[in-house]
Amino acid sequence: MLGLALVGLAGQTPQALAQAFPNRPIKFIVPFGPGSGTDTSARYFARQLQELTGQPVVVENKPGANGFIAVKSVLSMPPDGYTVFIGSNSTLAVNAALFKALPYDPVKDFSPLTMMMRSPAMLAASPKAPYSTLQELIRYARQNAGKVNFGAGSAGYQLMGELFNDTAGIKTVHVPFKGAGEAITAVASDTVGYTFAEVTAVQELAKSGKVKALAVAADQRVGTSPDVPTAAEAGLPGFEAYTWVGAVVNVKTPAAETAKLAELFTTISKMQETREFYERLGATPMTGGPMQMHEFQKKEIALWQRIVQKAHVPQQ
Repeated sequence: MLGLALVGLAGQTPQALAQAFPNRPIKFIVPFGPGSGTDTSARYFARQLQELTGQPVVVENKPGANGFIAVKSVLSMPPDGYTVFIGSNSTLAVNAALFKALPYDPVKDFSPLTMMMRSPAMLAASPKAPYSTLQELIRYARQNAGKVNFGAGSAGYQLMGELFNDTAGIKTVHVPFKGAGEAITAVASDTVGYTFAEVTAVQELAKSGKVKALAVAADQRVGTSPDVPTAAEAGLPGFEAYTWVGAVVNVKTPAAETAKLAELFTTISKMQETREFYERLGATPMTGGPMQMHEFQKKEIALWQRIVQKAHVPQQ
């Protein structure tokens, strides 16, 4: 009888655990510093997830090394569903195109939960720069080939900068930073000439005159910055570039916990409050569960691989 009882208990344990999950604090690992679009999304979803589950959700920023530090941290934690990686186009797609020997596989090492948001990149220039429009920047860069610097807070922004160079027919020098916040600060202090960053990281600084917003790399203007032209309107048709944020967990995480997290994240992404939150930031929420994110991620990797080849970007 005791043996049968133990067998029955063992058979019920996974279901009981799945129903109880989550029953302790959850940790979000972010590969960029505070102030980035990825961090903003992480903190918003953390608040909403905490309300839905009643469990604390802690956000930890681990910037640097093209996201490798954060990825290593996530993959070294127990794969129990209590550590979530809030990744971006850089860590979950661009790195696969930019690095010859990537120390992780953005598809095989993670299980997708859902997409969270998408935001067009905005080109921000130093307030002291001798150009105030996109066309003026392009002309200046042509006249000073190889002497104009652009900052990039991630591998994704580096490729956007290289794509801009290729599209505009110019040659500028890439200067790496640990995150969008550092890159924007460098632009505001005239350490570098310009950068590409999320609308959320640029628009308030632009409105206060600390940087010059020259264009938004989108097919239409951003509602929160209606005075900033699209790249096409500014004289560079065909140049569009977006950042995005998505949530994943270690692929070794049990299916039940992964499914529960995906359900919770998808619920948050579809909330009207979430749409309003992102609209205020000049971004849009992205909905869809694990399968949709998986397909989107594969397409993004293929896209950036084509861009690396087109722009002749040397792999690292």
